[in-house]
Amino acid sequence: MARTLSLGQLNRTLLARQFLLERQKLDCMDVIAALIALQSQIPNPPYIGLWTRLHAFEKRRLTALLESRAVVRAPWIRSTLHLVTAEDHQAFQAVIQPALARGLRSFFGSRAKGLDIERLIAIAKPYLEAETPAIGALRDELQEHEPDEDKQAMAYAVRSYLPLVQVPPSGAWGVGTRATYTTAESWLGAASPLDLGSLFRRYLAAFGPADVMDFQTWTGMTRLRSQLKDTLDALVRYRDAAGRLLYDLPGLPIVEEERPAPIRFLPEYDNILIGHKHRGRILPEKHRRKVFVSAGRVLGSIIIDGFVGAIWKAERDKMRASLRVTLFQKQADDTLNAIETEGLELIGFIEEDADSHHVEFSTAN
Repeated sequence: MARTLSLGQLNRTLLARQFLLERQKLDCMDVIAALIALQSQIPNPPYIGLWTRLHAFEKRRLTALLESRAVVRAPWIRSTLHLVTAEDHQAFQAVIQPALARGLRSFFGSRAKGLDIERLIAIAKPYLEAETPAIGALRDELQEHEPDEDKQAMAYAVRSYLPLVQVPPSGAWGVGTRATYTTAESWLGAASPLDLGSLFRRYLAAFGPADVMDFQTWTGMTRLRSQLKDTLDALVRYRDAAGRLLYDLPGLPIVEEERPAPIRFLPEYDNILIGHKHRGRILPEKHRRKVFVSAGRVLGSIIIDGFVGAIWKAERDKMRASLRVTLFQKQADDTLNAIETEGLELIGFIEEDADSHHVEFSTAN
């Protein structure tokens, strides 16, 4: 009979596997690989995600990995931009490609129907490798060859079927969202593909115990259970308090719910909030709409006693930097002191050239 895990056990185990119970003395490359990918819709959040998980993290360390091609920023799981190691990008790009194709259908629908994908790739590939253009320039290039087609849909189709990576400084701290692209093959070399089961095992190491539906939510793909049958047969099985069957890797520990959980600041879009279909193990449902807001945005949040209990925002007024914390409920003085201490460290990291740093509290209505 499968062992039943409490919500507290699932919470503490997830925090441990995400390096949020203890800051790590690891190279940031190792942490990115362990987490598989860091969502990077905008450039700065992955830096904050590493700061909150590592001792003495410095921005230049991640920027150097991007510049050396050890880490890339690319369209990836859920058809969204992520930072991923070059090795993992080349190993799993073919596996996650259906998520990219699904993104094309979701965003463009009938506008993408009938596109000649092979022809678009034949046009785009040499252009991308020679010019490393921005997406807008790629759209114009495709439109010149196919004037009767939707240029936005054509560019997204290329993004979906031809593996692309962004060229630094795209993705680095403070450079903004404008990006230039080239092909993954020209930037990283030939791929060495692994299979879906290998990716699922990596996912469990970072997010487990979890179900296939959780994995599908994280990847942005569907109907994966039959493809994972052989992998599932070799895994440990648990159940959650609702009776859902969960899978895990043999030998990985389950952390007991009595383990203290420190205050941790999560950046916008952190994958710990997007890694499961049922997010209650980290984000109480009653607070979901305070964190997941309009247009798919995921706000920066704060873990309090293991669960998201506040949101935060950094603000700058000339040389004064502030971290505005909005609590979901009143907290004890020692908790407020811990949030302030951690928050001052974070705003100092974000706005290191400011003359003064402050943490300001409010409570959500």
